[in-house]
Amino acid sequence: MNDILVKVQNMSKSFGGLKAIDNCSIEIKRNSITGIIGPNGSGKSTLFNLITGNLKPDEGHIFYNGSDITNQEPFELFNLGILRTFQIAHEFSNLTVIENLMMVPGNQLGENLITSIFLRDNFKKQENEIKEKAFEVLKFLKIDHLINEKAGNLSGGQKKLLELARTMMVDAKIVFLDEVGAGVNKSLLKEISDSILKLHEERKYTFCIIEHDIDFITKLCDLVIVLAEGKVLFEGTAREVKENNEVINSYLGKNY
Repeated sequence: MNDILVKVQNMSKSFGGLKAIDNCSIEIKRNSITGIIGPNGSGKSTLFNLITGNLKPDEGHIFYNGSDITNQEPFELFNLGILRTFQIAHEFSNLTVIENLMMVPGNQLGENLITSIFLRDNFKKQENEIKEKAFEVLKFLKIDHLINEKAGNLSGGQKKLLELARTMMVDAKIVFLDEVGAGVNKSLLKEISDSILKLHEERKYTFCIIEHDIDFITKLCDLVIVLAEGKVLFEGTAREVKENNEVINSYLGKNY
């Protein structure tokens, strides 16, 4: 089996006269945790949006498991197991935590009035199975004490954990995490990083993480890719990134 799960090849994307992604190529290995860092405006979130189908590239290709998935829609990529979380969590604030999780799986019998009436036993069985899985997910991430809490009442860090939980409700193969540590206190940030490592080690998740916190990236990532002006400036281990003069001058700062 090919070690490369996702490959971005010669990708470019412009907005008006601004080239947000400029002939960018990266590879994400299967069962790895890859970090993407860079200054604001370097193209990190745009790259995520291109890979996950939220934007269409002007040039270039995206491959997943060796197949070209360029220009596929987000729901098609979701069905392949390609998921992302956003810098600002997108929870259903008026629903409880467990209800948020139960919304995730597709093709539920209860979504159709006819099947929910005429296949009521099957519908109830499926609903109970989804609810049981949701509880197992919350327990795995150690947030089962929040099961009946309204999602809108959660802290920023708890919402990030809820987003992670939502990825576990489907058969995720790779999860793109956008600024997972933004606005999160240190104790919850440790819980999030521990959960990512646990999912990686026990569930064999592949992760790609955008993050400004270099210490967070250092703890988690096998490979770190540095973007600048829509291009790959450098890639290597976290230690190599910290010691690279070009990265220090353009991103980390001389006093780092």
